[in-house]
Amino acid sequence: MSQPNNPLHGVKLADIVEYLHNKYGWEMMGAQVNIRCFTHNPSIKSSLKFLRRTPWAREKVERWYLKSLKEKGN
Repeated sequence: MSQPNNPLHGVKLADIVEYLHNKYGWEMMGAQVNIRCFTHNPSIKSSLKFLRRTPWAREKVERWYLKSLKEKGN
């Protein structure tokens, strides 16, 4: 299925979380999206597990990622 207007098409959730972690770190991620997987013993693995099961949190992370890319100028 083609999704030409979806900026997240083809972008893996793992890539999004790693990008945000590398750019902002866990502390800023927890401040931006207040979820335990970012604030208490954070890891990529635990974050991915939670975000895959929690649509509202995933949506917040994806929106922040897109906003971050716009600010970067991509």
